[in-house]
Amino acid sequence: MIETIRIYESDGVDPYRNLAIEQHLLETVEGGCCLLYLWQNERTVVIGKNQNAWAECRTTLLIEEGGRLARRLSGGGAVYHDLENLNFTFLMREEDYDLDRQLSVIQTACETLGVRTERSGRNDLLASGRKFSGNAFYHHEGRAYHHGTLLIRTDRDAMSRYLSPSKAKLEAKGVESVRARVVNLSELSPVVTVQSLKTALKSAFSKVYGLPVSSPPVLREARVRELTAHYASDAWLFGQKLPFTFRCESRFSWGGVEVQLSVNEGVITGAKIYTDDMDDGLADKLKAALCGCPFSLAAIASRLNEQSLPHAADLIKMFTEQEI
Repeated sequence: MIETIRIYESDGVDPYRNLAIEQHLLETVEGGCCLLYLWQNERTVVIGKNQNAWAECRTTLLIEEGGRLARRLSGGGAVYHDLENLNFTFLMREEDYDLDRQLSVIQTACETLGVRTERSGRNDLLASGRKFSGNAFYHHEGRAYHHGTLLIRTDRDAMSRYLSPSKAKLEAKGVESVRARVVNLSELSPVVTVQSLKTALKSAFSKVYGLPVSSPPVLREARVRELTAHYASDAWLFGQKLPFTFRCESRFSWGGVEVQLSVNEGVITGAKIYTDDMDDGLADKLKAALCGCPFSLAAIASRLNEQSLPHAADLIKMFTEQEI
């Protein structure tokens, strides 16, 4: 039974620290308490725990434009965060988890600001038939959280650009995102801003649970730093055991080339090269260069240049065009 409600607001926009705070709050939330965590990330694509980053996001483009890729603990699909998007997380012990009540807080806050909402299946909240909030869930060792996005004035052009799948031919295991028509809440009610929605959420949280908001929890900074490093690590971002194959091909003045790669835990583990280039050693040289290389455009380009591979510039151009 919920006897205490608390609110914690992040004061930063680093996705790795914000996800670290979320996990730390889950680890420390006391029994009989529901905690509402409000947070924002700047130019970030967040993928679900069981998703293939390259199948969900143009990772190179995102990073080149100053964005960041993050992976969360919960399942579900890829989402885009910017500073006109507000994220929420409800955290509690398993016995106090109540999805209907938690969603009611979001819906009550939106209706206070003049936006009528409805639920769609298990994961989404809609307004005027379009999605403004995607939700995901995590349960672990007697604790649980429910979190989601709230689109306020999010840059939908950037969302579309980063979340568009790459041109590369990927055969990947893992969960794929389901794309839906989305809407910004500010399109439906001009009074909706990040600040007005925060205020409405705090009021709705107290109203729905029938309790005053108690003091926020105190973080253990050493644990947050430890978790931040984990969420920012390549091992977490790209090292999931979600093997996949990659294929691309192109034709140049010197001949055609087709590359087939096996990738596991973010590293190229095998390669097959087909080419009609007059240099009969190209295939073996390219295979040797690629095997063991991290699967990223920067790493592949660096490897081909370092080994002075024949036609390196053309091959790098081919990989660049795949938008991996």
